Amino acid sequence: MKILVFGATGPSGRQLVQQALGQGHEITAFARNPAALSADRRVRIVAGDTTRDAEMITAAMRGQDAVISTLGRRNTLRSDGLIARSMHLIVPAMEQAGVRRLVAMSAFGVGESRRDAPLIPRIMYRVLLSGIFADKKAGEDEIRRSSLDWTIVYPVLLTDGPLTGSYRVGEHVELRGMPKISRADVAHFMLAEMKNRAFLRKVAVISY
Repeated sequence: MKILVFGATGPSGRQLVQQALGQGHEITAFARNPAALSADRRVRIVAGDTTRDAEMITAAMRGQDAVISTLGRRNTLRSDGLIARSMHLIVPAMEQAGVRRLVAMSAFGVGESRRDAPLIPRIMYRVLLSGIFADKKAGEDEIRRSSLDWTIVYPVLLTDGPLTGSYRVGEHVELRGMPKISRADVAHFMLAEMKNRAFLRKVAVISY
């Protein structure tokens, strides 16, 4: 498949791109800083800012079969409206181009999922991540209002652990303590869900 990846330079995005290439997909990476991507001739790179370069997003969208987003703010607690502003441009570009399949990584604890969180993570979400999660929720609202075939993925605490292929996924998953999941396994699931569509127009919580 031809996949357009947003957030390809981040730790989750790099993991996803490598796995996608290993599965034989054709990857276009949309990146504000193309130099941050590893030199791989199999990756087509489009330089642009997801929050303002609507024309570049539209150009990158042509001919794609699906879009995967791993956009995020990494280690900062300031959202700068990244997700909401990006989805405000990405979603209509997909609809205009007729690219229907979107798999977007959000975070467990966003929106109603916070009610299912164990006590310690729930406190952390409210105290430390309220701004980040509000932005993610606004971006999700853009997606949910669309006509796209979307899946929103809710990983728990992300780690740099290995790909295991062994994890739990569901709209609701019973969690205790400080649940974790590797970026490699999240990428594995997102690529599988892109084709399987078990969570079409649904949220998928992923954890060990």
